[in-house]
Amino acid sequence: MSFQVLIAVITGVVGAALSVITFVVGRKKGASAERDARNAARETAEQMSKRIIGEAERDAEAMKKQAVLAGKEDVMKAREEWEAEARHRRGEIEIEEKRLLDRESQLDKKVELLEQRDRDIGRRASDLGRKEKGVEEKQAELDKMVGDERRRLEQVAGLSAQEAKAELIKRMEEQAHADAANKIREIRESAKRNADREAKKIVALAVQRIAAEHTSEITQTAVALPKDEIKGRIIGREGRNIRAFELATGVDVIIDDTPDTVVISCFDPVRRETARLALARLIEDGRIHPGRIEEVVEKARKEVEAGIIETGERAAYDVGIHGLNPELIKLIGRMKWRTSYGQNILDHSKEVAHLAGIMAAELGLDVALCKRGALLHDIGKVLTHEHEGTHVQLGVEQATKYGESPFVVNCIAAHHDDVPHESEESVLVQAADAISGSRPGARREAFETYVKRLEGLEKIASSYRGVDRVFAIQAGREIRVIVNPEDVDDLRMQSLTDEIARRIEAELQYPGQIKVVAIREKRTVDIAR
Repeated sequence: MSFQVLIAVITGVVGAALSVITFVVGRKKGASAERDARNAARETAEQMSKRIIGEAERDAEAMKKQAVLAGKEDVMKAREEWEAEARHRRGEIEIEEKRLLDRESQLDKKVELLEQRDRDIGRRASDLGRKEKGVEEKQAELDKMVGDERRRLEQVAGLSAQEAKAELIKRMEEQAHADAANKIREIRESAKRNADREAKKIVALAVQRIAAEHTSEITQTAVALPKDEIKGRIIGREGRNIRAFELATGVDVIIDDTPDTVVISCFDPVRRETARLALARLIEDGRIHPGRIEEVVEKARKEVEAGIIETGERAAYDVGIHGLNPELIKLIGRMKWRTSYGQNILDHSKEVAHLAGIMAAELGLDVALCKRGALLHDIGKVLTHEHEGTHVQLGVEQATKYGESPFVVNCIAAHHDDVPHESEESVLVQAADAISGSRPGARREAFETYVKRLEGLEKIASSYRGVDRVFAIQAGREIRVIVNPEDVDDLRMQSLTDEIARRIEAELQYPGQIKVVAIREKRTVDIAR
């Protein structure tokens, strides 16, 4: 058993030894193989590096050759450019040299001319010296002769030279003063004659070039009816339609025996035109009742307002004025419905603008300024029945408010000499206004007085508390006062009419009598849905 163990031990030792020997031998072989592989890799790397170096050297040589060729090409190109530039510079130098040679030749010629001129001047100077010497001799001889003559004259006249000179100066001054006075008088008379003649010529020329027609505004407008039966529909049951129409428009509708005609009477042309349009629409439509009347009257009123704006724009265009404020355009349009002494204010203002423009053109002044001031000079007249103050003051306020220049404002302010004139254009506007207003038949004093009386009637009645609207109708023989039912009761109605009547008697002058009618109407409205 021990032998087997021993054998086993020996076998184990021998196996271990063999293992060790095998390990040592294998390690040596591995180291040898690793060295061989390392040597082979080193040889491969050396070969590869040699190949890469060779390729790099070849590439570098090729690049070097290419760079040399490119450098040679650049050098050749630069040389060609330099040679071209050199040829160009040589050409310019040759041209400059030629120009310098030409200038040098010209300078040589000028030098020769100057030398010749110097020689001529020298000869002339010598000649002048000789002549001057001769003149001095003659002057001395002349002075001697003058002295001798003076002494002889003093002996003959008994006056010294200073006394004779003073006497001569005195007589010459007196003669000069007399001649100057005569000349001044002749100049003044000639200037006056020429000024009068030229002024008359300019005014006559301006008047001849204006051919405006003057028509008197009337207070009645006739509306034609398609048939006479329409009158009954206009009047309505118990007169309700005609009353509603008159209350809505503020006019007096006259329906008489005149066939197929209804007359609208009112001193205010705007109201009359509104009533005419409304009545024509109602007749054309055929539906005539109080509700429809108010609707049509309102539409007609808006149409008249639009027409006022269009009229103002057309007037400005006709005169040749641009850039007016829209509010001034409205005021110009309203001038169509206003008159001054029977003369339509819009036609008058346009005529004044044309006259002033023509005279300004003749005198070389500002035509646009004259026309602008002339068209606006009476613009305050459309506000006199609504505001306090003269039409000049109101016109100045409106023009200043809406940005007109101080020269235009002065044309308005000075056209009745209320303020001094600040420009020649302002004087022309005043002259043109006088020319237009003084035309035969241009104005009628009676109509203006009549309109002012009617305006005074409405103004007096409108001043009382509770009064809503006031209409002067029947050519001023009746005034209708519409009151607010909330502010004026039935008891107050009688005293109100009495107060208005007494005040009219105290403040106005009028023929015949004036009836004061107060109307108190309570109206309620509801809508069925």
